[in-house]
Amino acid sequence: MNRARTRIPLRKRLLVRLLIASVLIAVCSVAATAWLAVTTTTRALREEQGQALADDMDILAQLSGYAAAHPDWTGVEATVRDLSARTGRRIALTTADRTPLADSAPRGTSLPPSAAATVDPLRTDTYSEPGAQLSGTDPRVVGPYRLTPLERTKLDAVARARQGCLSRYGIDTTVTHAPSGRPVVTATDSTTVSAYALDECGDGQLDTPAPTEEKALTALQGRAGGCLTRAGLDPDIPLTFTGLPGTSGRTPTMAPVFAKAVDGIDRPGDGKAALRAAQTCFETARRAQLDPYVAPVAELFLGVGDDGAAPRWVMSPANKAKVIGAAGLVLAVTVAVTAVVATRLVRPLRALTEAAQQPPDRHARVPVTTRDETGILAEAFNDLAERRERLEAQRKALVSDVAHELRSPLTNIRGWLEVTRDGLVEPDTELLGALHEEALLLQRVIDDLRDLADADAGTLRLHREPVPADDLLAQVTAAHRVAADTAGVRLRTETEGAPWLDADPVRLRQALGNLVTNAVRHTPPDGTVTLTARGDGERVVLEVADTGTGIAAEDLPHVFERFWRAEKSRSRRTGGSGLGLPIVRQLTVAHGGTAQAASTPGTGSVFTLRLPAATAPGDG
Repeated sequence: MNRARTRIPLRKRLLVRLLIASVLIAVCSVAATAWLAVTTTTRALREEQGQALADDMDILAQLSGYAAAHPDWTGVEATVRDLSARTGRRIALTTADRTPLADSAPRGTSLPPSAAATVDPLRTDTYSEPGAQLSGTDPRVVGPYRLTPLERTKLDAVARARQGCLSRYGIDTTVTHAPSGRPVVTATDSTTVSAYALDECGDGQLDTPAPTEEKALTALQGRAGGCLTRAGLDPDIPLTFTGLPGTSGRTPTMAPVFAKAVDGIDRPGDGKAALRAAQTCFETARRAQLDPYVAPVAELFLGVGDDGAAPRWVMSPANKAKVIGAAGLVLAVTVAVTAVVATRLVRPLRALTEAAQQPPDRHARVPVTTRDETGILAEAFNDLAERRERLEAQRKALVSDVAHELRSPLTNIRGWLEVTRDGLVEPDTELLGALHEEALLLQRVIDDLRDLADADAGTLRLHREPVPADDLLAQVTAAHRVAADTAGVRLRTETEGAPWLDADPVRLRQALGNLVTNAVRHTPPDGTVTLTARGDGERVVLEVADTGTGIAAEDLPHVFERFWRAEKSRSRRTGGSGLGLPIVRQLTVAHGGTAQAASTPGTGSVFTLRLPAATAPGDG
């Protein structure tokens, strides 16, 4: 044995290999940790910057809307402070010469070096409402185009009449109102409105300017007359009132366009040049017409709130030295520990190797001859083989289930994109809406899988606090009231006493919401879903009971399994993705509670959550 051992090359000895592997692992671990830290920090900073940009755009849009609806900035202080509290940003408004108008920071705080944006609702390209990008004017600026109460009443009556007419042709519509108060009848659920229905129900009244609008348009014509004359155009160029369809998905704007720019010009290109000149004249006149109704131009300054300057992620030399020292210490400790452990492992591993080298008919299971580390390793080897077979079966089932859930929406998206690419279908609003719904379905499945993955990995974060059970049930009921009313199901809440829970309110609403959604889906019309809360010693019992179809006794043990559905067809008309109840169980377990289900076929089901109780604030 000694001679055989000396003949083994040094590079092939197990101890040397373990040492080399340990060093490589340590180096890779340090490098991977540093890379992950940098990557995570960079991603967090980018997300923070993206959120800050979105907040900035929202602040600008909100203030532009305020300026569009008020002739001056009086009273804007409350809006500025509300936006500052919601976004955590310092917001300051000044005139062009930096005279303060409103500031969320204490008096005397210096302004940033430069303004972030100019708030001018008559010259904007940041507001995403239809019409702003084309005219440069915030569509919320109404001015003299605002309808009188009598005109609104008359047009509302016409809109309801058109809505009733379209409903007789099986077209569901809703009535919305433009900033000026003009009603717009809009088809819902991507319903296609036939030309015949529009001809039968269209009376032209919703597409015709009201007297107030006629007066404003006439004034606009007069304002633009001089400019049109100087441009060599007819000052009486006709205006048409656009953006006000009788049944449409567009939002009305008050911007006039021109049915005909100029007559009598035959040279190529002159018609377009004349149209551009006329549009410039009318846009200039319209800004002048709306100017008295909007607040003056203001400069918007944005800061980082009360926390000072934004942090700079720079590693100091001292920190670099600490990182290098820690890495060296990790390497040294790894080498030393590996040398000791490897020396002690070589001897028993040889015995295990001999057992594993037995003939095939004998080493299917490694014989366990001792109760020391080698015996434990042998038992673990045998258990591992058995678990591997079970996990392989579970993996195949999981892959099949996930593929089933994702195949349908992906197939739909791909099919529509291919026919659109080939020019067979126009990418209209209905098609984009359908693709959006399929994308949302994919997102919901992915979000559910992510929640389950976090729970399995133990990384699901809970923000616990005392939560009153009655408020929790009321919030969940309010969130699902519309869906329940649509399904004809009554939602009820019952609370015994005033129990409080020690829980994350957001995650707990998610769990109860999944139970309520499942109960409403399986409860026939005129049924009832009841949410109950009661104290039980150091626990609070939450129940969601329904009067639905119930669950068969053989199916009841499987309700909390992933992708399981009682309906074997796996149709979403009778069931969801199959992840709602597993998420309920995982969230309950993460809170230190339990989830149970009981059911009587034909009578209904009861899902019970037992969660830790909390002491009500003020009770000591």
